[in-house]
Amino acid sequence: MDLNWKSALEQLKNSGNLPEGEAITPPESSAGKPGTSEKLHVVVERKGRHGKTATIIEGFTCDDSTLQDIARKLKQTIGTGGSARGGEILLQGEWREKVIEILRKEGHKIS
Repeated sequence: MDLNWKSALEQLKNSGNLPEGEAITPPESSAGKPGTSEKLHVVVERKGRHGKTATIIEGFTCDDSTLQDIARKLKQTIGTGGSARGGEILLQGEWREKVIEILRKEGHKIS
């Protein structure tokens, strides 16, 4: 049996076993979409940063380009520097409340 759902659906459609008017849509992938099953953690740290405060958002499961886009939006909205890599975003300064507010508006779950 063919495991490719697209070809299986096409075969059903061509054989006439698929009733007309009933649209079958493929399940949407949740990878990279904000607010899916990922729970984010927002932490403010000073340890190992020479006394400078940093806000760290951990728990992203999206790809790096999406992570970069989220980080860019946060940095521009807040007006601070930072970086994004390895499933986390680092912002310079103490921005915990502002970050939580912005991410919740975007549909992310914060714990």
